[in-house]
Amino acid sequence: MSKKVILVTGSSSGFGRLISEALARAGHQVYASMREIDGKNAVNAQQIVELSRAESLSIKPLELDVQSELSVEQAVTTIIDECSMIDIVVHNAGHMMFGPAEAFTPEQFAQQYDVNVLGAQRLNRAVLPHMRKRHEGYLIWISSSSSAGGTPPYLSPYFAAKAAMDSLAVQYARELSRWGIETTIVVPGAFTKGTNHFAHSGHPEDIECVNEYENGPYANFSEQIQNSFAEIVPEDARPDPVADMIVEAVSKPFGDKPFRILFDPTNDGADVGFAVLDRLRAEMLHRVGLSDLLTPSAK
Repeated sequence: MSKKVILVTGSSSGFGRLISEALARAGHQVYASMREIDGKNAVNAQQIVELSRAESLSIKPLELDVQSELSVEQAVTTIIDECSMIDIVVHNAGHMMFGPAEAFTPEQFAQQYDVNVLGAQRLNRAVLPHMRKRHEGYLIWISSSSSAGGTPPYLSPYFAAKAAMDSLAVQYARELSRWGIETTIVVPGAFTKGTNHFAHSGHPEDIECVNEYENGPYANFSEQIQNSFAEIVPEDARPDPVADMIVEAVSKPFGDKPFRILFDPTNDGADVGFAVLDRLRAEMLHRVGLSDLLTPSAK
């Protein structure tokens, strides 16, 4: 397998950290990006540096805030200056919020879209010109089974943003296929262990509204959701296989990479939902004579 230059967003912990380390151990040059590598993520950045030294891996922490266009452009420029190319981008950066939808302000919803959707758009606009010039590249999007499977309430900002990201990934796949740029959409289920999604989740700012829910027919509903949800996640469920699946996808030759990868120990039905959605979308492209967009074109 040839060594690839890979940029992974949101690599301070969780899926991003696992993916970055797995790809580095597979022999690739990995830029594990995160915000504030000299601030709140200084320890995480140093751990990556120490891992690189201990295992002789080509992995480096990189400052990148997907909510800042300047930060994104500087990160991409750094990689291009050092490696002359970026082969693969893993869109992983994301943030979760938990609580009744009504209690979140519009600004909080906007923040979710900014991280999960606009962040990916900022990075694409910075990196795709380089990929299109080479007629070569690979985008990997970390989606969510919530976009087509069974979902618990109280996660609406996150689910709405992830659904938007998934739709964006599908459209990009069609619009980049003639440039020879490949796409894989990774669909993990929910994990209560091995990631910090739930531990670091945000909460509604409208406390008065939250209290009305808690003192009304939805009393103790937050606890009920979390307890019920935890019960359907197998005790041994770990997110590590997601990173291993991505390593395998990266190793596949041009044209053989999977459009979707699903890994959901809870079996929430997303495999069925996405199978139907993707088939319907493919059938429409066949009907209008654009079926070539379903597979990337070689140079």
